[in-house]
Amino acid sequence: MTEHTYPQTKQVLNQAVADIYKAISIIRQAHWYMRGQGFLYLHKQMDKLIDGLDGHLDELSERLIMLGGAPYSTLKEYDQVSQLVEVEGSFEVPMAERLNRLVDLYEYLATLYRQGLAVTDEENEAVANGLFADALADAEKVSWMLKAELSR
Repeated sequence: MTEHTYPQTKQVLNQAVADIYKAISIIRQAHWYMRGQGFLYLHKQMDKLIDGLDGHLDELSERLIMLGGAPYSTLKEYDQVSQLVEVEGSFEVPMAERLNRLVDLYEYLATLYRQGLAVTDEENEAVANGLFADALADAEKVSWMLKAELSR
């Protein structure tokens, strides 16, 4: 690695760490509190979504460390830094509302990943750029699939 410190790249990587961790929590809540039509297949799908985000979380965190950064690693840090808002779980939330919330979540993540692409391109950090590109592709696909489920 070069002597370049990649300050903006490290910042956006750490923002992604906080937001992805919180996104996993939001999806896990959907998984646990899900009720209604579609439960049998959507309940299993939530595990796949969590696993996908967890993979990106690990890759982005490790890249941050390789660049000399320190990823957030506490619930307090995630809550202070993340732009995502958690709400109390409820069995009364209709399935469509729950899925619409996940669409919003993935659209937010896609916007964050696009920021990551811009910053890493500006700072010529190709590896993190590739990680953000992969995460963006996944976020756009999940958002598209959720919208299709909702007939949007």
